[in-house]
Amino acid sequence: MASDGLPDTGSTGSAGTPLLRVSGASRSFPGVRALDDVHLDLRHGEVHAVVGENGAGKSTLMKLLSGIDRPDSGEFVLDGTPYTPSNPRHAQELGISIIHQELNLMPDLTVAQNIYIGREPKVAGVFLSDRALNRQTAELLGRLGLPLEPTDLVGDLTVARQQMVEIAKALSFNARVLIMDEPTAALNEVEVQTLFGLIRRFVSPATGVIYISHRMHELTQITDRVTILRDGRYIDTLETASSTVAHIISLMVGRDIKGEQRPRSTVDAAVPVLSVTGLRTKAHVRDVSFEARRGEILGFAGLMGAGRTEVARALVGADKRDGGTIRVHGREVSIANPAEAAKVGIGYLSEDRKRYGLLLGRTVRDNIALASMPAFTNGAGFVLDKMIGKAATDYVARLRIRTPTVTQQMQNLSGGNQQKAVVAKWLVRNCDILIFDEPTRGIDVGAKDEIYALLDDLAAEGKAIIMISSELPEILRMSHRIAVMCQGRITAILDNADATQEKIMHHATHSAPKEP
Repeated sequence: MASDGLPDTGSTGSAGTPLLRVSGASRSFPGVRALDDVHLDLRHGEVHAVVGENGAGKSTLMKLLSGIDRPDSGEFVLDGTPYTPSNPRHAQELGISIIHQELNLMPDLTVAQNIYIGREPKVAGVFLSDRALNRQTAELLGRLGLPLEPTDLVGDLTVARQQMVEIAKALSFNARVLIMDEPTAALNEVEVQTLFGLIRRFVSPATGVIYISHRMHELTQITDRVTILRDGRYIDTLETASSTVAHIISLMVGRDIKGEQRPRSTVDAAVPVLSVTGLRTKAHVRDVSFEARRGEILGFAGLMGAGRTEVARALVGADKRDGGTIRVHGREVSIANPAEAAKVGIGYLSEDRKRYGLLLGRTVRDNIALASMPAFTNGAGFVLDKMIGKAATDYVARLRIRTPTVTQQMQNLSGGNQQKAVVAKWLVRNCDILIFDEPTRGIDVGAKDEIYALLDDLAAEGKAIIMISSELPEILRMSHRIAVMCQGRITAILDNADATQEKIMHHATHSAPKEP
């Protein structure tokens, strides 16, 4: 055992009996074969990635392993014993815990209450004891080395720290197998490295991690082997050290994808479509100035809390400005809310598309028309359904949105196609300036490539695009210029030709001089 109470990291890749073995797993739903004869083995002391596009079967397999669902066929063995969990709690008791991409926490409860919900220590076997609960939680957090207090209210924590609470909760069950589904989706690079350190300290000769991520560059940093799924079928298992990201991606999607290209569209440097000077908000944005040009993708990089999203929200009036001027096509504008931003040609695609960008219970056609209803209404106030249907059909074809019909409910589309529908909504509105906040978060590598191509096409058409992203490879691939933020200020604006990940991180961790 390590001095902090966690197991020492053992040698990975043991050739003996696997810690977890899945053979011939299959699962069907009405009209869909979600898994078809899938295989997986997790070795003792291993971090094992499971990768594939959306719809490849990753989520279905994880539901089977975590007791959420049951297989139609297949053999599951945990440490040499048949593994047949009846529900998620049973799976945890048997030694398998899962941390879902969508955090399953109660924001109005404390860290301690979230970790031990339903398992609180009791006095005399009857009365709950907050003192004993907090003491037990403090011991767990100390062993894990997590910078949390038992009495912290979860709703007040950053997303990164909420992720830590989920990890502590999973490990409180003495997990032997920890399944992590997109654990870094909401983390910046520094927080990702903190998470990786925790994973390495958890892994031992008695434990293992199944790691699911769409961030391909993470695989070489943290995983030992990679299992690839495609269309519900097992494709291959590779040693990470002897594989390339390009080869893994080609197995995932069945085609080659260019991963290291730089922006291909040209910029009309003489035409600033958007000019921002001295933008300030009360809490997060301090004297931010920049221009976005016709045909340009301007990337915004920085660590979590740097103020990138807050700049976007202040621009479109979602957050109140304390100062600064905004000019669109050279004319100063006053924007009090996102509707007024849309009127002057600025569309904002939130990082949380499901919460702020879409009506999941409505159809594709309804969502595409959402921001432009006045244009689809006649003088008497009647909605022109045929006009909406034609516009929706045109943009579904133009953006290659995969849906059987425009009357399909939005919640039935994949993440990548939902993102395209949000783009269509603002294109119908004919916005010249599009702000994309984390445009590829939570979507697979194939869908990412399509979103990248779409952004390139929009820039080539003359749109000015602001792209906020926590993924530095994405920033470098897509941005003509990169505005780097730290502590609410822009600390550098770099041309793509001169930018590197090291330069971006340098400026992201060195704040500009404060205002006098």
